[in-house]
Amino acid sequence: MQTTEAPIKPVEPPNQIILPTSLILPDHQQLPDKDGTFVKNFQEHPQSIVLTSSIEPVLQKLHPDGRYCIGQDSGIYWRLIEPPEKGAEAPDWFYVPNVSPLIDGEYRRSYVLWKEYVAPLIAIEFVSGNGAEERDATPPSETEKAGKFWVYEQAIRIPFYVIFDGFRDKLEAYHLLDGRYVKMSPNDRGHYAIAPMGVELGLILANGVYWLRWWDGSGNLLLTGDERAVRAEQKAQRLAERLRALGYDPEDI
Repeated sequence: MQTTEAPIKPVEPPNQIILPTSLILPDHQQLPDKDGTFVKNFQEHPQSIVLTSSIEPVLQKLHPDGRYCIGQDSGIYWRLIEPPEKGAEAPDWFYVPNVSPLIDGEYRRSYVLWKEYVAPLIAIEFVSGNGAEERDATPPSETEKAGKFWVYEQAIRIPFYVIFDGFRDKLEAYHLLDGRYVKMSPNDRGHYAIAPMGVELGLILANGVYWLRWWDGSGNLLLTGDERAVRAEQKAQRLAERLRALGYDPEDI
């Protein structure tokens, strides 16, 4: 896809706490990278792969230097608290512009805001229950963990937040405006435009199941790596058939 979008500028950092310079803060190697929970929705893992595989060609054009990061069910640490897991959220899928996917030559185990200061541009959650967890706007307290919606809106301040309910075939998207999430309206195609990326998000029915997919700004479906390979093979087969019709053996060319 050809894009005229300017390179994405770093998102404004979340609220920062000024700490003594002598204090050594934990990084992605010291913080837990799993919380012991299990995925309740068997579609979640392949859905994440589909999102990543189909958007990577777009992100490679937006970031020719390779400085972007995709997280899949990975922790975002936003608050220093004990136990550490109470200060983290793990979106099912998120994208951070203008940061390296590696730290000191290895992939991150988690994304630590007080080490990066760059918030994700978009976070996507796949509903595992009734959707209450993904819409929970409860602020944090001394004893209770903050709700996901509150964390993404008020603490991390992620510009775009998308909730995909595969059980009820519903999709909703929010855009951060003046410090609050505003529910977005779909366009004429039923898609939600993620303008800084030059793409749209929507649902497509395949084999009786709805999937969350990307489209370009003109409404063309962005293909996964497997889909691109199949299309290339089909194109090669059509070319071979034309050559045979003209009396040429494709193997001789």
